[in-house]
Amino acid sequence: MQLTRTFGAKVAVDHLNLAVEEGEFYGFLGPNGAGKSTTIKMLVGLLRPTAGQVRIVGVDIWKHPLEAKQQIGVLPEGLALYERLTAREFVRFVGAMYGLSAPEAARRTDELMELLDLDADADKLIVDYSQGMRKKTALAAAIIHTPRVLFLDEPFEGIDAISGRVIRNVLQRLRQRGTTIFFSSHILEVVERLCTRIGVIVQGRLVAEGAMSELRALAQTGEHSTLEDIFLHAVGAADEQALEASERSLSWLD
Repeated sequence: MQLTRTFGAKVAVDHLNLAVEEGEFYGFLGPNGAGKSTTIKMLVGLLRPTAGQVRIVGVDIWKHPLEAKQQIGVLPEGLALYERLTAREFVRFVGAMYGLSAPEAARRTDELMELLDLDADADKLIVDYSQGMRKKTALAAAIIHTPRVLFLDEPFEGIDAISGRVIRNVLQRLRQRGTTIFFSSHILEVVERLCTRIGVIVQGRLVAEGAMSELRALAQTGEHSTLEDIFLHAVGAADEQALEASERSLSWLD
Protein backbone atom coordinates (compact mmCIF):
# COMPACT_ATOMS: atom_id res chain seq x y z
CA MET A 1 0.00 0.00 0.00
CA GLN A 2 2.73 2.48 1.10
CA LEU A 3 0.16 5.29 1.12
CA THR A 4 1.79 8.72 1.21
CA ARG A 5 0.43 12.24 0.96
CA THR A 6 2.42 15.44 1.15
CA PHE A 7 1.30 19.08 1.14
CA GLY A 8 4.37 21.00 0.06
CA ALA A 9 7.08 20.17 2.58
CA LYS A 10 4.60 18.70 5.09
CA VAL A 11 4.18 14.92 5.10
CA ALA A 12 0.62 14.28 6.26
CA VAL A 13 0.59 10.50 5.66
CA ASP A 14 3.91 8.69 5.58
CA HIS A 15 4.16 5.29 3.82
CA LEU A 16 1.08 3.96 5.58
CA ASN A 17 0.23 0.27 5.21
CA LEU A 18 -3.26 -0.87 6.19
CA ALA A 19 -4.93 -4.20 5.49
CA VAL A 20 -8.53 -4.49 6.71
CA GLU A 21 -10.18 -7.87 6.35
CA GLU A 22 -13.69 -8.44 5.05
CA GLY A 23 -16.29 -8.11 7.81
CA GLU A 24 -13.99 -6.32 10.23
CA PHE A 25 -15.03 -3.34 12.32
CA TYR A 26 -11.78 -1.41 12.16
CA GLY A 27 -11.19 1.58 14.43
CA PHE A 28 -8.79 4.23 13.15
CA LEU A 29 -7.49 6.55 15.87
CA GLY A 30 -5.04 9.38 16.23
CA PRO A 31 -4.62 12.83 17.78
CA ASN A 32 -5.70 15.93 15.89
CA GLY A 33 -3.52 16.47 12.83
CA ALA A 34 -2.28 12.86 12.78
CA GLY A 35 -3.48 12.23 9.22
CA LYS A 36 -6.75 10.35 9.85
CA SER A 37 -9.05 12.38 7.63
CA THR A 38 -6.38 12.69 4.93
CA THR A 39 -6.04 8.91 4.92
CA ILE A 40 -9.80 8.38 4.66
CA LYS A 41 -10.06 10.88 1.80
CA MET A 42 -7.41 8.92 -0.09
CA LEU A 43 -9.07 5.59 0.66
CA VAL A 44 -12.44 6.72 -0.73
CA GLY A 45 -11.07 8.49 -3.80
CA LEU A 46 -11.51 12.11 -2.70
CA LEU A 47 -7.80 12.94 -2.48
CA ARG A 48 -5.15 11.55 -4.78
CA PRO A 49 -2.13 10.06 -2.95
CA THR A 50 1.32 11.46 -3.60
CA ALA A 51 2.46 7.84 -3.70
CA GLY A 52 1.06 4.41 -2.96
CA GLN A 53 -2.00 2.41 -3.91
CA VAL A 54 -5.52 1.87 -2.55
CA ARG A 55 -7.53 -1.28 -3.24
CA ILE A 56 -11.18 -1.65 -2.27
CA VAL A 57 -12.37 -5.28 -2.45
CA GLY A 58 -9.44 -5.89 -4.78
CA VAL A 59 -10.13 -2.90 -7.08
CA ASP A 60 -7.68 -0.02 -7.43
CA ILE A 61 -9.81 3.02 -6.60
CA TRP A 62 -7.70 5.37 -8.71
CA LYS A 63 -7.43 3.15 -11.78
CA HIS A 64 -11.07 1.98 -11.69
CA PRO A 65 -12.88 4.64 -9.61
CA LEU A 66 -16.48 3.89 -10.62
CA GLU A 67 -16.13 0.16 -10.04
CA ALA A 68 -14.54 0.70 -6.63
CA LYS A 69 -16.91 3.46 -5.50
CA GLN A 70 -19.95 1.30 -6.26
CA GLN A 71 -18.77 -0.94 -3.41
CA ILE A 72 -18.42 1.73 -0.72
CA GLY A 73 -20.46 4.05 1.45
CA VAL A 74 -18.95 7.16 2.99
CA LEU A 75 -19.87 9.43 5.85
CA PRO A 76 -17.15 12.08 5.45
CA GLU A 77 -15.71 14.61 7.88
CA GLY A 78 -17.33 17.48 5.99
CA LEU A 79 -20.93 16.56 5.23
CA ALA A 80 -21.45 17.02 1.48
CA LEU A 81 -25.23 17.37 1.34
CA TYR A 82 -27.49 19.08 -1.18
CA GLU A 83 -29.04 21.52 1.25
CA ARG A 84 -31.87 22.62 -1.07
CA LEU A 85 -33.24 19.09 -1.15
CA THR A 86 -35.27 17.52 1.60
CA ALA A 87 -33.72 14.60 3.45
CA ARG A 88 -36.13 12.22 1.74
CA GLU A 89 -35.27 13.59 -1.71
CA PHE A 90 -31.55 13.48 -1.02
CA VAL A 91 -31.44 9.89 0.23
CA ARG A 92 -33.67 8.69 -2.63
CA PHE A 93 -31.37 10.46 -5.08
CA VAL A 94 -28.29 8.74 -3.63
CA GLY A 95 -30.07 5.38 -3.83
CA ALA A 96 -30.82 5.99 -7.50
CA MET A 97 -27.17 6.93 -8.15
CA TYR A 98 -26.16 3.54 -6.73
CA GLY A 99 -28.53 1.78 -9.12
CA LEU A 100 -31.56 1.09 -6.94
CA SER A 101 -34.91 1.18 -8.71
CA ALA A 102 -37.17 4.12 -7.84
CA PRO A 103 -39.59 1.96 -5.77
CA GLU A 104 -36.72 0.25 -3.91
CA ALA A 105 -34.94 3.56 -3.22
CA ALA A 106 -38.21 5.02 -1.92
CA ARG A 107 -38.90 2.00 0.31
CA ARG A 108 -35.41 1.98 1.81
CA THR A 109 -35.47 5.74 2.31
CA ASP A 110 -38.76 5.60 4.20
CA GLU A 111 -37.41 2.82 6.44
CA LEU A 112 -34.20 4.80 7.12
CA MET A 113 -36.12 7.98 7.90
CA GLU A 114 -38.21 6.12 10.45
CA LEU A 115 -35.30 4.20 11.96
CA LEU A 116 -33.17 7.33 12.40
CA ASP A 117 -36.09 9.36 13.79
CA LEU A 118 -36.13 11.68 10.79
CA ASP A 119 -39.58 10.77 9.48
CA ALA A 120 -41.33 13.78 11.03
CA ASP A 121 -38.86 16.14 9.33
CA ALA A 122 -38.04 14.11 6.23
CA ASP A 123 -39.75 16.60 3.92
CA LYS A 124 -38.00 19.68 5.32
CA LEU A 125 -35.02 21.18 3.51
CA ILE A 126 -31.64 19.99 4.78
CA VAL A 127 -30.51 23.62 5.08
CA ASP A 128 -32.84 23.92 8.09
CA TYR A 129 -31.50 20.79 9.81
CA SER A 130 -29.40 20.67 12.97
CA GLN A 131 -25.92 19.15 12.84
CA GLY A 132 -27.20 15.89 14.31
CA MET A 133 -30.01 15.64 11.76
CA ARG A 134 -27.56 16.31 8.93
CA LYS A 135 -25.30 13.58 10.27
CA LYS A 136 -28.13 11.06 10.33
CA THR A 137 -29.17 12.06 6.80
CA ALA A 138 -25.60 11.54 5.58
CA LEU A 139 -25.48 8.14 7.30
CA ALA A 140 -28.75 7.10 5.64
CA ALA A 141 -27.27 8.03 2.26
CA ALA A 142 -24.08 6.10 3.04
CA ILE A 143 -25.85 2.82 3.80
CA ILE A 144 -28.93 2.83 1.55
CA HIS A 145 -27.24 0.56 -1.01
CA THR A 146 -25.80 -1.88 1.60
CA PRO A 147 -22.16 -1.16 0.76
CA ARG A 148 -19.49 -3.82 1.02
CA VAL A 149 -17.17 -1.30 2.72
CA LEU A 150 -18.42 1.58 4.88
CA PHE A 151 -16.17 4.51 5.83
CA LEU A 152 -17.28 6.57 8.84
CA ASP A 153 -15.49 9.73 9.98
CA GLU A 154 -16.84 10.85 13.39
CA PRO A 155 -20.33 9.37 12.89
CA PHE A 156 -21.45 10.02 16.48
CA GLU A 157 -20.46 13.68 16.68
CA GLY A 158 -23.57 15.76 17.46
CA ILE A 159 -25.73 12.64 17.85
CA ASP A 160 -27.99 12.22 20.90
CA ALA A 161 -27.79 9.10 23.06
CA ILE A 162 -30.97 7.50 21.71
CA SER A 163 -29.95 7.92 18.08
CA GLY A 164 -26.44 6.81 18.97
CA ARG A 165 -27.74 3.47 20.19
CA VAL A 166 -29.83 3.04 17.03
CA ILE A 167 -26.82 3.79 14.84
CA ARG A 168 -24.64 1.32 16.76
CA ASN A 169 -27.27 -1.38 16.23
CA VAL A 170 -27.48 -0.59 12.51
CA LEU A 171 -23.71 -0.81 12.15
CA GLN A 172 -23.61 -4.15 13.94
CA ARG A 173 -26.35 -5.50 11.64
CA LEU A 174 -24.43 -4.30 8.58
CA ARG A 175 -21.31 -6.06 9.81
CA GLN A 176 -23.26 -9.27 10.41
CA ARG A 177 -24.28 -9.09 6.74
CA GLY A 178 -20.62 -8.91 5.74
CA THR A 179 -20.02 -5.16 5.46
CA THR A 180 -16.50 -4.05 6.39
CA ILE A 181 -16.57 -0.90 8.52
CA PHE A 182 -13.68 1.57 8.73
CA PHE A 183 -14.41 3.85 11.64
CA SER A 184 -12.64 6.99 12.87
CA SER A 185 -13.74 8.70 16.08
CA HIS A 186 -12.45 10.59 19.10
CA ILE A 187 -15.04 8.87 21.31
CA LEU A 188 -12.77 6.11 22.55
CA GLU A 189 -15.42 4.32 24.60
CA VAL A 190 -17.49 3.74 21.45
CA VAL A 191 -14.45 2.55 19.51
CA GLU A 192 -13.54 0.11 22.30
CA ARG A 193 -17.10 -1.21 22.43
CA LEU A 194 -17.62 -1.66 18.69
CA CYS A 195 -14.33 -2.38 16.97
CA THR A 196 -12.78 -5.79 16.42
CA ARG A 197 -9.38 -4.29 15.57
CA ILE A 198 -7.87 -0.85 16.10
CA GLY A 199 -5.05 1.10 14.50
CA VAL A 200 -3.40 4.22 15.95
CA ILE A 201 -1.75 6.77 13.66
CA VAL A 202 0.67 9.47 14.79
CA GLN A 203 2.29 11.98 12.41
CA GLY A 204 1.10 9.96 9.44
CA ARG A 205 2.55 6.65 10.62
CA LEU A 206 0.84 3.60 12.12
CA VAL A 207 2.28 3.18 15.62
CA ALA A 208 0.01 0.47 17.04
CA GLU A 209 -2.51 -2.00 15.65
CA GLY A 210 -4.46 -5.02 16.85
CA ALA A 211 -7.39 -6.24 18.90
CA MET A 212 -7.74 -4.83 22.41
CA SER A 213 -5.92 -7.79 23.96
CA GLU A 214 -3.03 -7.34 21.53
CA LEU A 215 -2.86 -3.61 22.13
CA ARG A 216 -2.80 -4.14 25.90
CA ALA A 217 0.11 -6.57 25.51
CA LEU A 218 1.93 -4.21 23.15
CA ALA A 219 1.51 -1.20 25.42
CA GLN A 220 2.07 -3.23 28.62
CA THR A 221 -0.69 -1.24 30.32
CA GLY A 222 -2.32 -4.18 32.10
CA GLU A 223 -5.15 -6.54 31.23
CA HIS A 224 -7.81 -4.16 32.55
CA SER A 225 -6.52 -1.01 30.87
CA THR A 226 -8.95 0.99 28.75
CA LEU A 227 -8.50 2.10 25.17
CA GLU A 228 -7.82 5.59 26.53
CA ASP A 229 -4.85 4.23 28.50
CA ILE A 230 -3.54 2.43 25.42
CA PHE A 231 -4.11 5.42 23.16
CA LEU A 232 -2.27 7.84 25.45
CA HIS A 233 0.62 5.42 25.67
CA ALA A 234 0.73 4.92 21.89
CA VAL A 235 0.77 8.65 21.10
CA GLY A 236 3.37 9.39 23.78
CA ALA A 237 1.04 11.27 26.12
CA ALA A 238 1.01 8.80 29.01
CA ASP A 239 3.78 10.49 30.98
CA GLU A 240 1.98 11.84 34.06
CA GLN A 241 4.69 14.46 34.62
CA ALA A 242 4.10 15.82 31.12
CA LEU A 243 0.35 15.91 31.73
CA GLU A 244 0.82 17.67 35.05
CA ALA A 245 3.15 20.20 33.41
CA SER A 246 0.54 21.01 30.78
CA GLU A 247 -2.03 21.59 33.52
CA ARG A 248 0.34 24.08 35.21
CA SER A 249 0.98 26.00 32.00
CA LEU A 250 -1.94 28.42 32.53
CA SER A 251 -0.92 30.92 35.20
CA TRP A 252 -4.47 32.08 35.97
CA LEU A 253 -5.50 28.52 36.88
CA ASP A 254 -2.84 28.15 39.57
